[in-house]
Amino acid sequence: MDERVSTGSDFFDTLLDGGFEKDVITTIYGPAGSGKTNLCMMAVAGFPSDKKIIYIDTEGSFSISRLKQITTDYEEVMSRVMFFKPTNFDEQKELFSKLKDVINESIGLIVFDGVAMLYRLEIGKNKDVYNVNRELGIQLSYLSEIARKRNIPVLITNQVYADFDNKEKVNMVGGDILKYSSKCLIELQKIETVRRAILIKHRSLPDGKQVFFRIINPGVEEVKKEEIN
Repeated sequence: MDERVSTGSDFFDTLLDGGFEKDVITTIYGPAGSGKTNLCMMAVAGFPSDKKIIYIDTEGSFSISRLKQITTDYEEVMSRVMFFKPTNFDEQKELFSKLKDVINESIGLIVFDGVAMLYRLEIGKNKDVYNVNRELGIQLSYLSEIARKRNIPVLITNQVYADFDNKEKVNMVGGDILKYSSKCLIELQKIETVRRAILIKHRSLPDGKQVFFRIINPGVEEVKKEEIN
């Protein structure tokens, strides 16, 4: 059995030794404009046509116009995607209570683009941080359970914030809750005109593997290190 699914990019597949692992959560995190949603859409565009996809979009980042650039089969792809667009943390919580009725054998991929967006807003206005953290943990545990039991990949994107004591260091929103739930962590960085993807955590690959890339109309293209000024 093939335990990986393509990222939609040959050199990203090489970085991950074949692609995203099926039975775990993979979290891609980085600053705005680093390519997180782009990688999600490439995975969706390249996903086998015999399965459906659940796509949770909390930031309104998914663009049909962008999908048209990535694949000419965008209509067929869109016909297999089930979209959910919660606008606050209560709606996100309600969505997860409904997912149990949606998940079945036809689902082959789950994408959660912006896992901490509404969580971050809720933390900002809610003094009951413990219960907000607990709820996010429950949601991630459920996604992890789905990945294991259904043997399907769960792809998550997350925001970052600067470390107060070390401005060069970035941290994921949600911190340890996301780190412990994710078996694969990929950090994206913006370096002038290019992006860098660094493998921070993986079950079977060495930490620190990296690739430089540029976002282009059909998706992404690899940039050799020596080409970077």
